[in-house]
Amino acid sequence: MVTAAPEPMPATSASSGSDAVPEASSRAASALAVAAPIAVGILAAALGIWRLLPGVGFWDTAEFQTVPPILGTAHPTGYPTYVLLGWLASAVLTPLGEAAFRMNLLSAILVGVACGITVDLVRVLTRSTILGVVAGLGLAATPIVWSIGTHADPHALHLAFVAAILWALVRWEQARREHPERADRWLLGAAALTGLSVGNHSLTLLLAPPIALYVLVVEPRILLRWKLVLACAIAVVVPAVLVYLELPLRAGAIAGLRAPLVYGTPDTWEGFKYVVLGEQFRGGINDPFGELPRKLADLADLAGRQLGPLPILAVIGFFATAIRRAPYALLTGSAFVITCFFNAAYINADIERYYLGPALIAWTWLAILARAMIDLVAGGLGAGDDPATGPSRRVVRATQVVGALVAAVLLLAPTAAAFTTRATAVDETGDRGAAEWLDAVLTEVEPDAMIVSWWSYSTPLWYAQLIEDRRPDIFVADDRTRLDQNLGDLTTVIDANLGVRPVYVTRVDQNELIQLFDRYNLTPLASPIAGNVFKVTPKVSDAPRAQP
Repeated sequence: MVTAAPEPMPATSASSGSDAVPEASSRAASALAVAAPIAVGILAAALGIWRLLPGVGFWDTAEFQTVPPILGTAHPTGYPTYVLLGWLASAVLTPLGEAAFRMNLLSAILVGVACGITVDLVRVLTRSTILGVVAGLGLAATPIVWSIGTHADPHALHLAFVAAILWALVRWEQARREHPERADRWLLGAAALTGLSVGNHSLTLLLAPPIALYVLVVEPRILLRWKLVLACAIAVVVPAVLVYLELPLRAGAIAGLRAPLVYGTPDTWEGFKYVVLGEQFRGGINDPFGELPRKLADLADLAGRQLGPLPILAVIGFFATAIRRAPYALLTGSAFVITCFFNAAYINADIERYYLGPALIAWTWLAILARAMIDLVAGGLGAGDDPATGPSRRVVRATQVVGALVAAVLLLAPTAAAFTTRATAVDETGDRGAAEWLDAVLTEVEPDAMIVSWWSYSTPLWYAQLIEDRRPDIFVADDRTRLDQNLGDLTTVIDANLGVRPVYVTRVDQNELIQLFDRYNLTPLASPIAGNVFKVTPKVSDAPRAQP
């Protein structure tokens, strides 16, 4: 295994003459190592802001624009780390706009953090800041990454955590070689980050086996250091437990702390398990070992859409990583396979978000492959030459820099070629559909009405009520609300309120709509924008009915 060489120690202040050159060079390199991640992070965040959703959205987006500012609880698995961070960010960013915009902006910032960390991660892996910048920029403009930075979504925080965990682990490996006395703190930091990440997204659990393998390979005798192992376990568990306490506390386990919006009943033990373990999604795993050729073809298609012609180079890059950085190859290779295997078997409305971690890993492999090619060329430059007449160290260094710049052009060329297309595809700046739908619905719906709603439309209605303080007289009977408050099935809740209050309904399932049209008289709202919301009245045989 070829490992990265230790970076040269800076020269002392007593250096003079020719020694001053290495000292100045070291200082410049250190300054660049700090500035590059910051610059790339800012640029990555700017890409998201450039294409940012301006306000409220539908579906989960509206939920994550509503729950953090009021410190509520979200759908399984609760995402308490994101909710807590979102609450803080929403407060800090208050001068910049409405809550929906602030939560959208948080995603852009988190993607910027992830890309900035990736720069330093790759710099440590390749000893090249240029290649770190390449990986950071490439990741920022990868469609699934760019898209997740344009609207409120905890997957943006998950990407930042994955980058930070990999970075802390690689720094730990480096510190064991160069500064053993300071190495343990990096491992403890990685453990704490993992615990917080578990509190954000359960996908982090898929990283547990790869991290364990990596740690054992880097330090085979670590199990004999039981105090360190125990400290790491505590560093994982305590942050995860602390952030998950947000669920029962804000669900009302302590009187007076209940949030205005609570998903399920996490203030009870059964309800807490239901949310945290995502029990309602257990049926999402479908035949994990079936149709493997089709799943591989789908993965290849996804990789091509995200990386253009680079996926084959990323595969080669994994093998280069296995040669040059074997522990890192074990860590990321196993994480990549486990995550992709799980994703291929899991049915989700937007499964591509689950490939953010693999996208980051692929860019690190590409950078390591580029470094391997550069070293091959630079090494061959002086092979067999007399030390007295062969190329100087400065010439070899210049060759490495030129090689890194050439690699940057080649690796970023597909991104540059597809930049306009990708920017158009992720653009949400003109999306005011949810805001316009809300305006139409809330203007036309009668006072004290009940809207029997479905999740994608319930969430913006909650945003309007809880964040904008609009139409608090309306009761939004989401499917989740009906379940938590024991209101009964769709027709039961409608029948119980007809004649008592105005009742409206919006559904996306055509079979449900057909059944409702057969049972009631449904009249769509006058506004075409809100035509999917129907006023419900008792069926009159001779009254004209709209068709579903």
